[in-house]
Amino acid sequence: MSNTTKNRISKRLAAIQPSATLAVDAKAKAMKAAGVPVIGFGAGEPDFPTPDFVVEAACDAARDPRNHRYSPTPGLPELRQAIADKTLRDSGYQVDTANIMVTNGGKQAVFQAFATVVDPGDEVLLPAPYWTTYPEAIALAGGVTVPVFAGADQEYKVTVQQLEAARTNKTKVLLFCSPSNPTGTVYTPAETKAIGEWALEHGLWVITDEIYEHLTYDDAVFTPIVKAVPELAEQTLVLNGVAKTYAMTGWRVGWMIGPLDAIKAATNFQSHLTSNVNNVAQRAAIAALTSDLDVVYEMRKSFNRRRQLIVELLRQIPGFQTPTPKGAFYAYCDVREILGTEVAGETPSTSAELATLILEKANVAVVPGEAFGSPGYLRFSYALSEDDLRTGLARLHELFGTVK
Repeated sequence: MSNTTKNRISKRLAAIQPSATLAVDAKAKAMKAAGVPVIGFGAGEPDFPTPDFVVEAACDAARDPRNHRYSPTPGLPELRQAIADKTLRDSGYQVDTANIMVTNGGKQAVFQAFATVVDPGDEVLLPAPYWTTYPEAIALAGGVTVPVFAGADQEYKVTVQQLEAARTNKTKVLLFCSPSNPTGTVYTPAETKAIGEWALEHGLWVITDEIYEHLTYDDAVFTPIVKAVPELAEQTLVLNGVAKTYAMTGWRVGWMIGPLDAIKAATNFQSHLTSNVNNVAQRAAIAALTSDLDVVYEMRKSFNRRRQLIVELLRQIPGFQTPTPKGAFYAYCDVREILGTEVAGETPSTSAELATLILEKANVAVVPGEAFGSPGYLRFSYALSEDDLRTGLARLHELFGTVK
């Protein structure tokens, strides 16, 4: 009986850690429900409603009996064509619909990408700080995560030299994410090209997460790695979705673009895993992708105002080293200087302890760097209203004894 109990849960799933970002968001929402006025900087989720024309398209689709049945596993043909057209428009290169597979959100695209190209023991170079889900997806595929760290002094961008130093004969994949979650960093066209050429030279697969492509600021520009290095297309899986661009996180529509053999393998996997993606959500995604980008640019203007505000206010707190993020909707603070000092009568020694203290003492929810492979840091999402942002930062200023 003891052996049965011991092996009740598979080792693979027992080893998975819950999503730290969703856990922080869930705790903040639970506290709010209990009457605690928590301000949440945890979730990477736009606070805007999905555009009305997208919602209307979904309502129309729900009434259409065609959408009440199974549809092709790799996605509705109309949606795959919309993704191909959007890729040409936004990324500047052509892709055939046969090279596209629609997934149940960008997160499923991440898991299926690693499952498609990683065998047990393969090493995956993962620039850190990294999104909390990547290591779990790598582990489930049997791969080995090899973090490559770049701190605030490097604007959280790894170099080719760092990647080369981490490469071994077991290295098979490089994960590339620009604009970045959790740091908001954006690699320049030259940096992106250099990394792409290095991956091409060494025959590495590149999994590039481009979910924040439209959220760039100041002089930063989104550079698709396949556009920068066209020859890399046959060893690259491009991951994207409608969640961040169109405020559609709950609709769960993402996609993967890649060479035919990889897309075929991933489609076979998905045919057993989930079959097709929700047809109503696919129809909504078609409406989003075939529209102009005016509504996207309006949301970006709001994010940009919040970005400037949060950086200004965070930099007024001693010990918060905050590079200016150029993309996404996150500010990533180096708080190592604070650790080991007294804050509100306590002495946090880790960023996880500091995040707990901030939540308990100031009713402000942030995500500690431990979740992103970089202890000593805190992530702040500024995808919340400006009023909440100001209120939350005022509480931090009070907590740390600085001028509001």
